[in-house]
Amino acid sequence: MNTYFQQVNRYLTMVAQQENEQINHVAQLIVKRLLQGGIIQLFGSGHSMLLAQECYFRAGGLVPVKPIHIESLMLHQGARQSSQNEKKQAFLASYKDQLQFDDKDVCIIISTSANNPVPIDMAIYAKEAGAHTISLQSLAYQHQPSRHPSGKRLENIVDDVLNTHVPLGDGVLTVDELQYGPVSTVLGAALLNALFAQIIEVLHEQGASLPVFASSNLGNTNNDELIDQYGQRIHF
Repeated sequence: MNTYFQQVNRYLTMVAQQENEQINHVAQLIVKRLLQGGIIQLFGSGHSMLLAQECYFRAGGLVPVKPIHIESLMLHQGARQSSQNEKKQAFLASYKDQLQFDDKDVCIIISTSANNPVPIDMAIYAKEAGAHTISLQSLAYQHQPSRHPSGKRLENIVDDVLNTHVPLGDGVLTVDELQYGPVSTVLGAALLNALFAQIIEVLHEQGASLPVFASSNLGNTNNDELIDQYGQRIHF
């Protein structure tokens, strides 16, 4: 247990040190689009969908955040089905008409391995609509071959990459050659929340209003007004 915490702290420190400049760069780009009326859309399948939901409708978080839900790619519809569907070529094509990207939006595509067809197609569709695309992935996997018919990996498609530094296999502990103690969710959530915190700070520096949810457990909030502001594009 203690070794796991030590490893998590080691990787968090690595991400904080090595991704600091990129987080700030991406935050500046996102702020420009938010001020133009865009929103942040997040997509992932399987466990990556947990991260797409992490920043949605939560106290202390940005309001203009929309997870892209595709049921057959989510764990509650069947974990094996989700994994299999993510690897199918052209699987996402039948859902393309359901996607609602605007040319002022940002789309964050979450995929640790970044080589499966579905997240790559999502990045392609988002770019075609004019959205700024960002991957949340581990570049430790960058030598793993793509399963996409183009032969390209996610980092070859998106406009910007946020590197989680998750090790191959996800686990940071071993016993009898068995790898365990996954960190992709912990590191991904920390990186996303650091990015969104930076976005809020940049908005504040620019004197913009701050679209941030307050905890309804702490008394009166203006959450309802914020929901009304973004409710046409985001289902709350």
